[in-house]
Amino acid sequence: MALTFLRETVNAYRERDPAARSTLEVLLCYPGLHAVLVHRVANWLWHRRFVLAGRFTAHLGRFLTGIEIHPAATIGRRLIIDHGMGVVIGETAEIGDDVYLYHQVTLGGTSSAQGKRHPTLGNNVIVGAGAKVLGAITIGDNARVGANAVVVEAVPANTTVVGIPARPVERKPQRRPRFDPYGTPTDCDLDPLLHDLESLRAELAELEGRVARMARLPVGE
Repeated sequence: MALTFLRETVNAYRERDPAARSTLEVLLCYPGLHAVLVHRVANWLWHRRFVLAGRFTAHLGRFLTGIEIHPAATIGRRLIIDHGMGVVIGETAEIGDDVYLYHQVTLGGTSSAQGKRHPTLGNNVIVGAGAKVLGAITIGDNARVGANAVVVEAVPANTTVVGIPARPVERKPQRRPRFDPYGTPTDCDLDPLLHDLESLRAELAELEGRVARMARLPVGE
């Protein structure tokens, strides 16, 4: 089981990261892989009530990789943490299969109360560098979170969100989800607020044109 996990995770890195040139390179030089391997040990200890040992193991993983994963967090298969430095995954976070996280991503909580307080990420989700996903919200399957976005509300499946606070953006129809580097697509308007402002500006210009034409009409017409 452990060898299957390791093999498929290494293969996922090689398939999705063009900088990964060999299996040995991934095994030796990818801190995201090391962090997930350490987490599996810490998680195993945590669920067998060796709480302190689990926390200390996670602490060692943070020291070695710069990636902080709470030992109670639930992580699916083939998670890729690209670059990795500064990633934080909270205690009640849940991550599905084939998820791709970039550096400085935070899966954080918005409450100090016990219970579910961290995000749930579905399968095949991409979260761009610097993005913050906060609270007990769900990010649906195949969703994309753009770099530096701040997400505080649920994101439906197959949706791309960008900005602060994150808002959906329209994209060209796709037959199947594709990989978006840094979770930031290039086939849509990346600033939904700017898009709305431009729409309002166009409507205002049209109204001004109508008023100007009406002002030129002779009296009585």
